[in-house]
Amino acid sequence: MRPDDQTCSASDDSPPLLPDHQLVNAHHQCLATLEGQNSYTTSLVLMGKFLLSGSSNKEICLWKRNSLSPMNDSESLTDKNMVVAGKGAVKALVVLADKIISAHQDHKIRVWKIDNLDNDEQKFTQLATLPTFSDRALKLLVPKNHVQVRRHKKCTWVHHVDTVSALALSNDESLLYSVSWDRTLKIWRISDFKCLESVANAHDDAINAIALASDGHVYTGSSDKKIKIWKRSTENKKHTLVATLEKHKSGVNAVALSRDGLTMYSGARDRSILVWKKVDESCSMVTVGTLRGHTESILCLATISDMVCSGSADKTVRIWRGFGKSYSCLAVLEGHRGPVKCIAVTLDYSNPSETKSNYLLYSASLNCDIKVWQINLLPLV
Repeated sequence: MRPDDQTCSASDDSPPLLPDHQLVNAHHQCLATLEGQNSYTTSLVLMGKFLLSGSSNKEICLWKRNSLSPMNDSESLTDKNMVVAGKGAVKALVVLADKIISAHQDHKIRVWKIDNLDNDEQKFTQLATLPTFSDRALKLLVPKNHVQVRRHKKCTWVHHVDTVSALALSNDESLLYSVSWDRTLKIWRISDFKCLESVANAHDDAINAIALASDGHVYTGSSDKKIKIWKRSTENKKHTLVATLEKHKSGVNAVALSRDGLTMYSGARDRSILVWKKVDESCSMVTVGTLRGHTESILCLATISDMVCSGSADKTVRIWRGFGKSYSCLAVLEGHRGPVKCIAVTLDYSNPSETKSNYLLYSASLNCDIKVWQINLLPLV
């Protein structure tokens, strides 16, 4: 497929979105279609030589990445291992060493341990359900720990009371962050899975996305059309709001950060992807461009190197790359028969080259399949 011609330019007085890079030509092909699930995939995450997928039918599946080989799009693979069947649809996954942490529609977070990853006899054990029993029991005894969640219902502040929509780990992997449609942001200590803090009414509507920067800033995106930036105090260890970004015209579905944390991308139901840059050492960010090309809602975003990848309800994945004062859409990946709900991308270490950059991108749509794409970037001469 010919790379898309659409570009996005920043205003003349805007700083470059990314440092100048050599122009490239992008080639892509679909290596495989992973089938065998009877419900749609809601989350994808890479774990070494495995791909993990969470689905709406409560399953978490483990796929062998090294079993993939180039094939026609019409062929499919079903080589998977069902990890677990939880009690609520899986909404998000994160990986921590040999552990999987999953967020669910039943308001819970679950922690799983995988043994024997290096052979075909993997063993999966559930370590905890958050909030833990001890956490709930201790909070239950103190009246001030109870909060009003509905007109005639109270519960302790450690509970999510609606779908847990997204998860993220701190840079040192000591803290887990969760956001929910109940409009709260919660922080959990990894060592004992204790809930350390809950930010009530963090947004005015459901929170759909979260991203953490290496400097400790926390970015949350919500159906209230806002992106909020939070910072943890070094004194009381509590999170405070440091900035609110309001540029989208509809609910924010996804946020992603560049590797250096200086650039943020946000995708919304208004079909746009906004590019934000840090102004200075402060927490403030300004928009420097808008990526347009998708014809329906942006559902997911992922970054790698100097690229951002976007999945949309228009059934396509787009690959964007910044150079100079503009971003260019390098490729449009077509073939899904339903909205693209989640994506994951990584370097293709199995196909090293001195003349081109190779990537593997995994995309899942609401028609229950997962596609594996190979993307090659070749310098233009």
